[in-house]
Amino acid sequence: RTSYYLQRRPRNMDESQLFTVPDGWKEPAFTKDDNPKGLLEESSFATLFPKYREAYLKECWPLVQKALGDSHIKATLDLIEGSITVCTTKKTFDPYAVVRARDLIKLLARSVPFEQAVRILEDDMACDIIKIGTLVRTRERFVKRRQRLIGPKGSTLKALELLTNCYVMVQGNTVSALGPFNGLKEVRKVVLDTMKNIHPIYNIKTLMIKRELSKDPELRLQSWERFLPNFRHKNLTKRKEPKKKTTKKEYTPFPPQQPESQIDKELATGEFFLRESVKKRKKMEEIKVKQAEVLSKRQEERNRAFIPPKEKPVMKKTNKGTVSHLNNYVLNYLLST
Repeated sequence: RTSYYLQRRPRNMDESQLFTVPDGWKEPAFTKDDNPKGLLEESSFATLFPKYREAYLKECWPLVQKALGDSHIKATLDLIEGSITVCTTKKTFDPYAVVRARDLIKLLARSVPFEQAVRILEDDMACDIIKIGTLVRTRERFVKRRQRLIGPKGSTLKALELLTNCYVMVQGNTVSALGPFNGLKEVRKVVLDTMKNIHPIYNIKTLMIKRELSKDPELRLQSWERFLPNFRHKNLTKRKEPKKKTTKKEYTPFPPQQPESQIDKELATGEFFLRESVKKRKKMEEIKVKQAEVLSKRQEERNRAFIPPKEKPVMKKTNKGTVSHLNNYVLNYLLST
């Protein structure tokens, strides 16, 4: 079939024109005339929501039913079980409407406001719920990286929304994104890179450059690699050095020299040829010398307790206040006379 279309195309037509979608073209909406007989089987989806979302869902539930009623989708809110269920009816003609309704209740359960979540019912909208809870091991590191994605006063998240035309909501262990398909792809990449310790400002800078390059019609079909920045990861943390450094000795093929035994030492000093009685006497003398040294050290330590400490010289206390007062009195007396 492909070869048939290539043969039938005009000779002066460029290949790039075959793969590009004209600007402003939109797929026609799916109407009841496209599927007049409706659906054969009933389809349903259900999801759970946390306890803190109960009050908000009760408040906006009439609006949810009204929005799904246009597509003939039935929605039920079960506050006892904490679940939302959507299902098709006999009047439902769009088979994909129940899938969009499923995405709607998922977004509402993940703390996305109804004003943003209802946009999922449009044809050119999609959603993506990114799970980030298991990407980082320690809880403290996970909280820091999640806050890095939000930025100071939500500035990083706002910049990401403007560049991707998506609504992004960070809640708990998930990131909910709502917008066009190309924007959702970029949002997922930024979120996963942030959890891998890559700062989101690098990806935001790349998105800004891509946005400016897409405005130029001449650069649409060219590679943008030469324009995009290439950020390299620098590991600034130094490796901890061990306290005891072992230095390798130079390799020698010869074995080390054997240490001298006790007999060799005695032969060198001549003690080997002495009698046993002389040897014992010499050992006893050495032991007595060592005992005398230990006794003298102990006696010195005992005598230290009896040495009186040096006393500081006693300084005579003079009342400076009274002396200065008397001097002033004498001076005034002399001046007056």
